[in-house]
Amino acid sequence: MKFIMQSVLCVVVLAFWGVLQASAEGWLTDVAEAKRVAAEKQMPIVVNFSGSDWCGWCIKLGKEVFSQEAFLAYAKDNVVLLEADFPRRTQQDKAVAAQNKALAGKYGIQGFPTVIIIDATGKEIARTGYRRGGPESYVKHLKELIAKK
Repeated sequence: MKFIMQSVLCVVVLAFWGVLQASAEGWLTDVAEAKRVAAEKQMPIVVNFSGSDWCGWCIKLGKEVFSQEAFLAYAKDNVVLLEADFPRRTQQDKAVAAQNKALAGKYGIQGFPTVIIIDATGKEIARTGYRRGGPESYVKHLKELIAKK
């Protein structure tokens, strides 16, 4: 019984750490909050539809781009970051899971990772996904997509 309790505690701590880590990197998980911030700051929203704990390309995009300082520095002053995650092994709040499912339906998400850029009203501006080249190249790509709007 003691082992089971320790295991459960470990899983809870790791899940909480994952939430803190995502928050520390600037990714919001609430679409209403992302839209509010985007409207207030007059910035587009970058929505990352991801399978963070099972999708190889999603994990690669996270490690190579989204967690890198060059990307985060750009994002801080230019876009609002919203993660719509679909984990398989990690427990997720039911309200967040329902919101993410609704978002995926609204935007017709067919696979992961899919990255869309939307405005504060939710109108899609552009769509992309994983791209080679690291954070600087990805930032350049996002700037080009946003400039086309």
